[in-house]
Amino acid sequence: MVAGSNAALTAENPGLEKVLLGIGWDLVPSRGPQAELVPMAIMCGSDGRAISDDHLVFFNQIASPDGSISFAGEEDQEQIDVDLNRVPETVHKIAVLLYVDPEVRGPGTFGAVKDAYLRVATEQNRELLRFTVPRGNLDKINAMILGELYRHAGGWKFRALGQGYEAGLAAVAADFKLKL
Repeated sequence: MVAGSNAALTAENPGLEKVLLGIGWDLVPSRGPQAELVPMAIMCGSDGRAISDDHLVFFNQIASPDGSISFAGEEDQEQIDVDLNRVPETVHKIAVLLYVDPEVRGPGTFGAVKDAYLRVATEQNRELLRFTVPRGNLDKINAMILGELYRHAGGWKFRALGQGYEAGLAAVAADFKLKL
């Protein structure tokens, strides 16, 4: 997939009830500190904002309040399981992000990150689609929306994004109305 494209998930895969979101990346070797990347999923309402601060799934909160989204195994660097049937009706989209943890080794960027991807697979790990973040000047980017699952015509679709933030988690929090 390319940034901006979307794909029907449930319409093209009848009976699809659960998906695995695999997130991975490579880092350019360095003698200095390496960026520590952290995935996150945000459950959003019809306004595109987080339903609440509790509807954020990341390393400190590994499952959504309703249990429909949770961190899973690690075939990729990180995996998030989504039970599409259990996602509350109030959730219109699930944004999947990756950010550089500023607390581990100080402020960092995606400059040393290459081949970052988000893939959507079935519960049995059959890959349905893959979005690889295009290489470019990522030296100022320290958070990125990789893509989003969203409701459409009674089913679910996926949109590849690759939208970067130079102001990191503060910008993400402002866009999604979160208190981080």
